[in-house]
Amino acid sequence: MVDEQIANRGITDSRVLKAFLKVERHRFIPQELRNNAYADYPLPIGEGQTISQPYMVALMTESLKLTGREKVLEIGTGSGYQAAILAELAKEVFSIERFPGLAKNAGSILRDLGYQNIKIRMGDGTLGWPEEAPFDRIIVTAASPSVPTPLLEQLKENGGLLLPLGESFSQVLTLIEKKPGTAESTPICGCVFVPLVGKYGWRE
Repeated sequence: MVDEQIANRGITDSRVLKAFLKVERHRFIPQELRNNAYADYPLPIGEGQTISQPYMVALMTESLKLTGREKVLEIGTGSGYQAAILAELAKEVFSIERFPGLAKNAGSILRDLGYQNIKIRMGDGTLGWPEEAPFDRIIVTAASPSVPTPLLEQLKENGGLLLPLGESFSQVLTLIEKKPGTAESTPICGCVFVPLVGKYGWRE
């Protein structure tokens, strides 16, 4: 998976590649789908949610340019796979999931794997995690029609906010870099994610 789907498609950050070699993706996949755990496509994980295609997880991770010192907020814990990858590359990971069953399952897997620098809570991810702000990086693993205001407010200056922006079935993965008095937006690629539901996202 790492050689064919990730490295061969342009992911060059050695720390990112090492993290993908270490974190076993099948641990985050429902038992009945584990034969497809390392395939080049997303898989359902319940509650209408998915674990993203390995390459997309790698692209998003590399785009954050993590050095190991960052405090990262993840919106959409899902299976917990992205959180595990982030935990290998950042100092702390705070992850918000709106589905109790997914949050519980991901937390159980991550504890079993020994991660101690990940905190998960349930709630509306579009509101962020004010008590733990500010964050060096914020990653949103669901599609939003616009940049949720609370997330931008909880981002440190010179920090990066990565999210899929656009319509329900077609988005552009976008990096928002917060500068003094402004925010710079850089499109990365087209993508398709499940909707970000919440006060500053899509309505249920």
